[in-house]
Order: sequence, then structure tokens, then C-alpha cells
Amino acid sequence: MKTIKIVVAGPRGRMGREAVSLVHNTEHFQLAAVIDRMNDGQSLSAVDGFSGIDVPIYTDIERCFQEVKPDVLIDLTTPEVGKKHTELALHYGVRPVVGTTGFTKEDLARLTELAEDKGIGAIIAPNFAVGAILMMKFAQMAAKYFNDVEIIELHHDQKLDAPSGTAVKTAELISMVRPSKKQGHPEEKETLEGARGATYDGIPIHSVRLPGLIAHQEVIFGGNGQALTIRHDSFHRASFMSGVKLSVETVMKLNTLVYGLENIIE
Repeated sequence: MKTIKIVVAGPRGRMGREAVSLVHNTEHFQLAAVIDRMNDGQSLSAVDGFSGIDVPIYTDIERCFQEVKPDVLIDLTTPEVGKKHTELALHYGVRPVVGTTGFTKEDLARLTELAEDKGIGAIIAPNFAVGAILMMKFAQMAAKYFNDVEIIELHHDQKLDAPSGTAVKTAELISMVRPSKKQGHPEEKETLEGARGATYDGIPIHSVRLPGLIAHQEVIFGGNGQALTIRHDSFHRASFMSGVKLSVETVMKLNTLVYGLENIIE
């Protein structure tokens, strides 16, 4: 298999550290550089936790692309930074694999047009855990038979966005097969504002943020005399790396943007 030259953005974050390890230890991947907001010009091996990984650190992403000329950018930063990195990567002919949430429909339309103009692939995934993708697919299947559904997503207390991209994506998939409806009692009133959560096409979404959690979601369906709960739990960020690996290998074969790992898992 052809070696894929990769740059990782956000190497010191929890997900970024796992991605650096994945790339460094995968035979047909080459870690060419990392992009960080500090330590410009140093070797990554000088940073705690990266002993023996001797690649340059860049704070300027454009200079990195110009000098390194990577095949793929793995971006695991923040929503605003991730959007800028994705657009710059496409401009430089680098295929982005992005695990950052917060992209709007307008963002995705603009980036899809840019990817197709450049004739290269891009993958943006709200969740890289294969189990989470299956949870979303199973929820979409169940929604054909259960029209009443609520989503509860639980994450660590340092997560920036709420609801999670996975919860929103799950609601989007469900709404494709479920008639739009308002759930609960027609005269329902919140005695505390927000008690019923946010809504997407009538689907309540509840966000929990607590220390000790990683990434968890359950989709609860209710019907006459029965309930169905579909749940996925990520107990370690290593759970996301199989999806990152699959995305890097797949993005090399694409010539457009794909949003959501469910679109590349058969």
C-alpha cells in the first residue's frame, strides 16, 4: 500500500495524542509534521509524551503545507480553527480528515464546492468511533417504526459545543425517515426553561457535561407498551482511532467532501 504523508493539527490534545500515535505506528502512514499553537520550529520529540517522534512543529499551517507538502491533514482542534484549517488544506491540495464539530450547512456546501473544484476528497466526521456510527444507523432504522424519540448525549465537562455533533447528526438521520412532529402533551409547559432540551425537527436533545465522562449517547424510542434504547459508550479516546484510520485511507480515493463516517461504512 502506498505510503500516505500526514500532518496532524492539535497534537497535544487528548484526541491529537492518540492520532499522533496512530500515524506513527501505522506502517503505511508517515507522520511528516504537526501543527500546534506553540513550540514553532521545535521537534515534537522535545514535548512531553512524544519521545522518539522526531518531526517538526509548525505554528503556521500555510508554511507547513508549502514546505512539507502532505497528502492528508488530520485536524482535531476546535470548531473555529478546524474550519479555517479545512479550507486552507483544500486550497493547498491537501485532503482534510476533520474530527471537529460545528460546521453549518453553509460551511459544508462551500467546502464541498471547493473540494470538487480541486478534485480532491475531504471527510468531516462528528464521531470517528465505529460503534457510534452503527448506533446512528440503528437509530435511523428504528425510527421507521417508532416516531417518538429523544436523544441524550453525555460528554466530559471540557467539551465546547452542545449538543454534540453526533447528537445532531443522529437527529438528522432520524428526521430523514420520521414524520416531523411535536412530542409530549399538546399543552406541555416547562416550569424550568430548557427542561425539555433543545429540539431538532421536533426531536428533543439533552446534553450532559460531567467530569469523568468521555463520549456517550443513548437514543430512546417509545411506543405502545414498549421502549427501545440504543446506546454507545466510548471509555477511551483510542475508540476513535479505527475511524480515523479508515477515513485517512478512504479520503485518498475521494474527489468530494463526505460528511459523516456512516457514508463510508458499508
